[in-house]
Amino acid sequence: MTTDHFAGDPRTNRERMLAGDLYIADDPENERLAKRAIRLADEYHRAVVADDASSRAILADLLGTLGDGAWIRPPLVVDYGENLHVGARTFVNANLTALDVAAITIGEDCQIGPDVQLLTPTHPVEPQPRRDKLEAARPITIGDNVWLGGGVIVCPGVTIGENTVVGAGAVVTRDLPANVVAVGNPARVVREV
Repeated sequence: MTTDHFAGDPRTNRERMLAGDLYIADDPENERLAKRAIRLADEYHRAVVADDASSRAILADLLGTLGDGAWIRPPLVVDYGENLHVGARTFVNANLTALDVAAITIGEDCQIGPDVQLLTPTHPVEPQPRRDKLEAARPITIGDNVWLGGGVIVCPGVTIGENTVVGAGAVVTRDLPANVVAVGNPARVVREV
């Protein structure tokens, strides 16, 4: 017997997703946007490899916001792209995975190392809702002038304050204040900047 988790809720799964509520990822509009994101990310990668002047326009079309002078080195993996916002003069190295089910906001003048993962999706801990394919998402916010070392993982709902440095391989499970250095799994503050 299947439980109707949304009885009395007239919203689409996409509307529930955008509101940050539990939803099931079977919305046709979400599927269309996800396929568009895969296509544009591939076009962007190919344009950069070909040194094609259209690469920045493709990236700007893929993302929600692309600040002046910002650069993302491909390959880039996103869920939708439209919920990823990158500030001016930010540099993102290769292999960024930005699962932007909820908003991901990267500030200005940031340095994002290779193989960084910014993960907004969440899933229920309880077995049955997870079996029923329920999920949700919480936004990620990265302040101005943040440096994320290679392989950093930022978990759902995390905010990282301006000027903070996160050491390579760290897993950021909770908010980090401004002007600190954090390392480890889970990431912990080791000193002020």
